[in-house]
Amino acid sequence: MSLPPDLASLLPTLEALARQAGAAIMEVYGSDFAVLTKDDSSPVTAADERAEAIILPGLARLTPGIPIVAEEQVAAGRIPAVGDGPFWLVDPLDGTKEFIKRNGEFTVNIGLIVGGVPSVGVVLAPAQNLLWAGAAGRAFKVDAAGTRHAIACRALPASGAVVLTSRSHRNPEAMEAWLAQFPGATLDFAGSSLKFCKVAEGSADLYPRFGPTCEWDTAAASAVLLAAGGSVETFEGQALAYAKLKFLNPDFIARGPR
Repeated sequence: MSLPPDLASLLPTLEALARQAGAAIMEVYGSDFAVLTKDDSSPVTAADERAEAIILPGLARLTPGIPIVAEEQVAAGRIPAVGDGPFWLVDPLDGTKEFIKRNGEFTVNIGLIVGGVPSVGVVLAPAQNLLWAGAAGRAFKVDAAGTRHAIACRALPASGAVVLTSRSHRNPEAMEAWLAQFPGATLDFAGSSLKFCKVAEGSADLYPRFGPTCEWDTAAASAVLLAAGGSVETFEGQALAYAKLKFLNPDFIARGPR
């Protein structure tokens, strides 16, 4: 199956899939759910599994034959060969720790990699009823009232940049040293892939990540950020690559235009 010439034409179906998965997640969120531990010591709940079970068949129908790399499938040892072609990266519930804490800062993430670049992405925050989407140089936010707004990154201010860091995965020493290069910078906290989305919509400027992530953690929101005029690079200045060994990311920085 070849992809459509206009990748943005995929977005309506992807947004609908994300919302279906989000509804399943919220059913679990409102219940007395159990928390299990995967082999890598990370937590998993029924919400992760139910959301993935909705997204994967939907993507298979949308783009038959295009590989899908999904977090819970990988945890179960089901890892497709992606080669050099396009492939999907799915994190059905990014921010499981935030889900467990019931703070609302968790997301559904569906991203498409084309030519090694995150090219289509949808991120849904179901507890907040907010959705971000991006493809083909266009990025959008759908607010809680259902209104779609075009979004774009803002220019980095000379002073007072808003820098984001994780609520649950922090490296205070590395962050403090890195912040010294930005006069008057303020540090804010957010869970899951919401940090990318805040940079994409222009409500924050920088998101440095010190510590391990996987490609399904970053693909969808990176696609939104790139479509909004931003970038995701290693600290050596290289664009964050995809289809890496074990799908593991190095440290990176997500930001608006330079």
